[in-house]
Amino acid sequence: MNKIITNYSSIILLLVGITIGSLIGLFLPELIPTIKPLGDVFLNLLFVSVIPLLFFAIASSIANIEHNSQLGRILSTMIGVFLVTIVIAALLTTIALWFFPVTAMKDTTALSEVLSEDPNDGWGDKIVRFLTVGEFADLLSRQNILAFVIFSFLVGIAVRKSGEVAKPFQAFLRAGNEVMKNMLNMLMKAGPIGLGAYFAYQVKTLGPELFGFYAKPLAFYYVFGTIFFFTVFSFYAFVARGNQGVKDYWTFNITPSLTALSTCSSLATLPSNLLAAKGMGIPDAIANVVITLGNTLYKNGSAISSILKIYVAFAILGWNFFEPSTIITAIGITILVSMVAGGIPNGGFIGEMLMISVYGIPNEAVPAVMIIGALVDPLATVLNATGDTVAAMLVARFSPSTIET
Repeated sequence: MNKIITNYSSIILLLVGITIGSLIGLFLPELIPTIKPLGDVFLNLLFVSVIPLLFFAIASSIANIEHNSQLGRILSTMIGVFLVTIVIAALLTTIALWFFPVTAMKDTTALSEVLSEDPNDGWGDKIVRFLTVGEFADLLSRQNILAFVIFSFLVGIAVRKSGEVAKPFQAFLRAGNEVMKNMLNMLMKAGPIGLGAYFAYQVKTLGPELFGFYAKPLAFYYVFGTIFFFTVFSFYAFVARGNQGVKDYWTFNITPSLTALSTCSSLATLPSNLLAAKGMGIPDAIANVVITLGNTLYKNGSAISSILKIYVAFAILGWNFFEPSTIITAIGITILVSMVAGGIPNGGFIGEMLMISVYGIPNEAVPAVMIIGALVDPLATVLNATGDTVAAMLVARFSPSTIET
């Protein structure tokens, strides 16, 4: 019990902070002007940390992948499997939300008034603005994070192409990645206070509807995520190796599932995943690559969470989530969140930043989706971690080369 409490201490503290903030917002609204600056300081610290965090995380992950021709073939198949299955997770979540809407706000006028829309802003202008900037300094703004993601990828590729002369820079990227991960962990320790203070402000501003508002998305995630866990992963195992694949997957997936649930950490689940892969009959050459990289780059739970959080933000603002262009953009953000930010502690925050940048969402909606991200973390970790082995089964099935165990 002590171990479980330790592993979930951050979520427990966050719940305590939110609860206290809610009570203050309901019963002591006169304190809001005093405590709201605490929430603003917390959000601002997160905003200024996201740019270096993104750069080091993305550039170092690309620069430090070493492969030969055989590994290159495995990687190409792996990327295809990752992309297709993440899109499937996003689409299934979107369809489920269409049939089972989970949010309702009575009045969003106050929030909608802060938004502006340029009617002359066509798709060509949007693509240029989302993907590129005119000056290097503009990359450092969180309003242009998508362009910065692309820049960081290109830096990582350039490091790989530079060979031995780039080794010092490669080490710098690796060290910077560790530093920024630790910095974000440090900042998130203030999450119960910062988010609690901002939540108190939201309760005072938006009213008690928030409580029912959060209950529905959380119920949706846990019900849908559980169904997804058993049905979709079973389907993937069947595609990989038929009925025997389904049997092997669930026989050896018990320990990784329990490990992920008890530790709330994909990284802690990695050793048991590698052991389970042997029992599932996955070749070592594939398991060691796909499961290890998948621990960082492949997150089904984060994909479902990303779509749900975008949906929630749109519901708060009174926008229509089910516009085709909105859904396509949401899937693109989900791919980035699931395959880039998923391996970073609290990396879901990058998803919120991308959401703000691409959709022009005001800061008022950010704490809401951050809270949802934290509360779905246990099941999200199970989906993230245990999806790696079934992905490895699919890569073994579709890999263009025959690899011995």
